Amino acid sequence: MALLISKKCINCDMCEPECPNQAISYDGVITVIDPARCTECKGHYDRPTCIDVCPIDCISVDPAHVETEEQLYDKFVALHGDLLIAKGAV
Repeated sequence: MALLISKKCINCDMCEPECPNQAISYDGVITVIDPARCTECKGHYDRPTCIDVCPIDCISVDPAHVETEEQLYDKFVALHGDLLIAKGAV
């Protein structure tokens, strides 16, 4: 599942630099997560780093974007396949 930032967000910018998929950005009003790029950090970390660094706990699972572990990993490979090939991981 992709993650979602709630309206409680204070736009502190703690999460954006932590995202290994560049899925988090400020849209001019609020910080948002692009579900097409969010893998919940699968392939990078054990837990989503944005959740770990959020000081007000405003990041949760997005019920509108339900994905299996396999789908999240496939998205990771699609986003980072060139890097994985270069490192000889694939």
